[in-house]
Amino acid sequence: MNRRSFLRSTAATGASLAFPGSILGAAGSDEAGDINVALLGAGAQGEVLLTACLKMRAEVGVRFRAVCDVWEDLNLSRIVKLLGRYGHEVNGYVDYQEMLAQEKTLDAVIVATPDFCHAEQAKACLGAGLHVYCEAPMSNTSDGARRMVQAARDSGKLLQIGQQRRSNPRYQHCRTQLLNTVGLLGRLTAVNGQWHHPARSDRGWSRRRALDEATLAKHGYASMHQFKNWMWYQGLGAGPVVDFGVHQIDVINWFLGTPPKTITARGGTYYYDPKTHQWYDTAMAILEYETGDGVVSVSYETLCTNGYGGHVEVFMGDQGTLELSESPSRGGVYRDPEAPDWRKWVRLGLLNAPGEEAKPPATAANIDVAETRPPAKYDIPVTVDVPYHQPHLQNFFAAVRGQAQLNCSAETAYASTLTALKINDAVEKRQTLELVPDTFRI
Repeated sequence: MNRRSFLRSTAATGASLAFPGSILGAAGSDEAGDINVALLGAGAQGEVLLTACLKMRAEVGVRFRAVCDVWEDLNLSRIVKLLGRYGHEVNGYVDYQEMLAQEKTLDAVIVATPDFCHAEQAKACLGAGLHVYCEAPMSNTSDGARRMVQAARDSGKLLQIGQQRRSNPRYQHCRTQLLNTVGLLGRLTAVNGQWHHPARSDRGWSRRRALDEATLAKHGYASMHQFKNWMWYQGLGAGPVVDFGVHQIDVINWFLGTPPKTITARGGTYYYDPKTHQWYDTAMAILEYETGDGVVSVSYETLCTNGYGGHVEVFMGDQGTLELSESPSRGGVYRDPEAPDWRKWVRLGLLNAPGEEAKPPATAANIDVAETRPPAKYDIPVTVDVPYHQPHLQNFFAAVRGQAQLNCSAETAYASTLTALKINDAVEKRQTLELVPDTFRI
């Protein structure tokens, strides 16, 4: 029995296990109308995207046909078995080119491999006539990102980049209704963004299941440490501002309607061992955006040494402040005490009414004459109770069916990817970068 036959066999065996009917129903029926999908990259992020797909309603009609991962002994076999339990009979591969050559019924591929693989793999999948959903960042280099855009144009196929906030109904409501339609915040003057991670040990691995040196070298890794911790290595990952922050940089570009005109940044590897952490663990940047209403100053920071505050974006105008995060426990709109009354926006359903407004100190003894009254918080009347990536994947599959436009096409993602990569350049050069509009054109 060859490897592929063995994996098909284990998937079929797993399919007989009992699972809730609503979960099994997510696999859809084996009909001509199903979108046949392959998962390329079955590690942690691949499993996140797969889980979101399996939670979609049956009418989405997504059926997995193949899985590819270079770690056959662990990632590949685990995900093949998992899909079998959900009723998806899939073939397993360790070589994506073999998968593209053998699988003739595929419609789309989800790419969830390390950053340095994206450009080559997405280009190959598009060239094979398949639509592609590729995890963010789209590439660890600007050249790779450009090649992906060109490949999508040449193939005529869809390329959605996984900057999933673009499909988040909460973000869409805030941008379209609160900022653009009613101008709730007044003139935007500043934006703060951050992505903080607690200090963590490097990822380990089972010695029994370690890949041999020849296999590692074939796929671009010098060691198992690199294989498991690729995000920390230059040439493999793109650095924390790109790997994490590109999502928030994209939101800022999106909400402000333009990429930045200047970038100043500093950072370094101040906490971890630079021998195994070639990318900085701390980076802070100042970006200037030239908008139709004037310059907006943006501060952005990524910390990999402390998780306080998590990830959040804060948009500040002369009439209020908008705080946004994918986390369901975060977010709200704060009315400036001098701003016009917002009760009409509550009546129209654009905001939820606040609770009792914060009150000033009760006694004169602790009042600072320079202190302003804390602003009232209004809640955003849109909640998202599905996995973060699910709306974005739904948008992709709807676009494949011709029922929607992509929310984050290759051209859209290119500007935010390049912005994040330019922050890397500013950190390295320790100088202010002046950017012109042609910088972001292909």
